[in-house]
Amino acid sequence: MHIFDMVIRNARVVTAADIFYSDIGIRDGRITALGLQLPAGEKEIDAAGRYVTPGGIDSHVHFDQPSEDGSIMADDFLSGTVSAACGGTTTVIPFACQQKGRSLREAVDDYHHRVGDKPVIDYAFHLIVTDPTPEVLEKELPALIAEGYTSFKIYMTYDALKLGDREILETLSLARREGAMVMLHAENSDCIAWLTDRLLAAGLSAPRYHAASRPMMVEREATHRAIAFAELVDVPILIVHVSGREALEQIRWAQNQGLKVYAETCPQYLFLTADSLGCDDSFEGAKCICSPPPRDAANQQVIWDGLENGSFEIFSSDHAPFRFDGPNGKKAHGDNASFDKVANGIPGVETRMALLWSEGVRKGRISPQNFVALTSTRAAEMYGLYPRKGSIAIGADADLVVWDDDRSFTLKNEMLHHNVDYTPYAGMHLSSWPAMTISRGEIVWDGKLRGIKGRGQFLACERPGPAQARRRKSELPL
Repeated sequence: MHIFDMVIRNARVVTAADIFYSDIGIRDGRITALGLQLPAGEKEIDAAGRYVTPGGIDSHVHFDQPSEDGSIMADDFLSGTVSAACGGTTTVIPFACQQKGRSLREAVDDYHHRVGDKPVIDYAFHLIVTDPTPEVLEKELPALIAEGYTSFKIYMTYDALKLGDREILETLSLARREGAMVMLHAENSDCIAWLTDRLLAAGLSAPRYHAASRPMMVEREATHRAIAFAELVDVPILIVHVSGREALEQIRWAQNQGLKVYAETCPQYLFLTADSLGCDDSFEGAKCICSPPPRDAANQQVIWDGLENGSFEIFSSDHAPFRFDGPNGKKAHGDNASFDKVANGIPGVETRMALLWSEGVRKGRISPQNFVALTSTRAAEMYGLYPRKGSIAIGADADLVVWDDDRSFTLKNEMLHHNVDYTPYAGMHLSSWPAMTISRGEIVWDGKLRGIKGRGQFLACERPGPAQARRRKSELPL
């Protein structure tokens, strides 16, 4: 009779705080012992001194999310979670998106139906609130938060998704009362529309003009406004996919004032630039259309600095998988559609971890502990999954990544497991990739996919720590 179902030997364990050598004992899907010379397990794995980190938590992904523009996401909950597992991610948090004029509860039920028996790794849901009616704010949203959907996203742009300022305030007030975490897509919708109309009127419709329609000031202004709303209501917020200096300066100001304003960034702001959208009128640049758009090399360094100095809490992929070829992806409105008709988003759930480990840890830009914090621990804390997820600790789920730092290869889309026909990071030279991904004590990737369809579990989230109730001296009756 073995004490452990699995023992990982000779691991160089990394948490958000420490690095230490240890064996890892696993039983019933959880870590039950850390120490040297642990008793034998039913299954033995020799990490051979390699780094072992917590499984990644990609807290910003879009799988099989309905849209109203004719585009269809290429990844469902099978291909999306397979791709995630092969890249070292063991938990994903996609979005159940409310359609304007319809129930938020209906969106959640529909999204569970879309999940079915597909996931190979664990998952939770964020909500997207697009129509905060009295029914939604007074009944549906509080009930859903109590059921474990404790984070939601609101948009300040996109006609089908955006909320007005008063609606944002009412929704933030609800989040404060119920202890939920609010994510904001911060771009000024009217500025974007004004610029887009003038670019198109001048005949400037190629993908590269997407960046011109969304300069940094539209992100800066919306970020400033979101912070002001959060200050007024006294509620924590998280600004998603921050692209560069101007928005980050607003966030740093808020943090220096003691406000609970948090930030997320993504690989596209480290490894792509506006030039990735094309230097001519070719449609090829549509592959890299996302919002906010990538900026320039100087802003890439700003993002790297922010990852190193603590400006960012979370590094996620914002995986939004649209195929380039075919009628339902980037070309849903034609082979040479104007930039405003191209589906926004790029794939990245499988490459997120390896990109940051290879280019960040291996090149000395960030520490291994910071890597763990950015890719796993803080997401678990922000969204109510800690301490079950996000750490290598006794009692936590045995979600682990054993890293192979002896690799040297050029990234190709053919290596990946998503259902997208390109990766914007093709041609990059990487020095690391997960040698093994373990989810709740089961190997789901070891160079070959081992995860079984349907083994992933839904995670009901607790109230996030940053969103827990607090009182201030001049508290308003909100």
